Amino acid sequence: MDSRLNNAFRFVEWAQNEIAVVPDFYKRILFSDETHFWLNGYVNKQNCRIWSEANPQVYVETPLHPEKLTVWCALWAGGIIGPYFFKNDEGHDVTVNGDRYRAMITNFFIPELNNHDVQELWFQQDGATCHTARATIDLLKDTFGDRLISRFGPVNWPPRSCDLTSLDYFLWGYVKSLVYADEPQTLDHLEDNIRRVIADIRPQTLEKVIENWTSRLD
Repeated sequence: MDSRLNNAFRFVEWAQNEIAVVPDFYKRILFSDETHFWLNGYVNKQNCRIWSEANPQVYVETPLHPEKLTVWCALWAGGIIGPYFFKNDEGHDVTVNGDRYRAMITNFFIPELNNHDVQELWFQQDGATCHTARATIDLLKDTFGDRLISRFGPVNWPPRSCDLTSLDYFLWGYVKSLVYADEPQTLDHLEDNIRRVIADIRPQTLEKVIENWTSRLD
């Protein structure tokens, strides 16, 4: 068994054991992630050439550096925290690094959490470098203690486990399927669409998404 599968197996075994002791354990995990929303709607196709089927000589070139938004959310049975948009002081999209991620955790996420009983909640993040700097792990431990699921955290999150996070198997695909319907022409318009679609997700939908997580452990 390769190390990735071994890590995934160990995590699944750990989660099943937790659920055996606390049946609603899976409803207490805050799953978190970032994604990009491209203004031209070509998800992850920057620098691509889209070839015309009718005439192979004709192609449409997407911009070399298309405009995009970098968006973070946390999702759990109790709702969605976010969206948070990573921007600089001028309001332009920026790459997520350790400092910006910690600023988001400190200035946005933790204040939002104060409406909930944090003692009961776990926090999950993937192993992206900006998430796992020592200063970031220490900051998250200050809030969650040992209830942190992360690379270099008390509970290890297995790498490349998109099928185990509700943002990857539900949220991002769902939001991206709706926000381009009216063909937004500006980033502000796209941001408004993202906020509206996320705000409109019903609690019953989230319950089903979270219930689905337990079946993914089997």
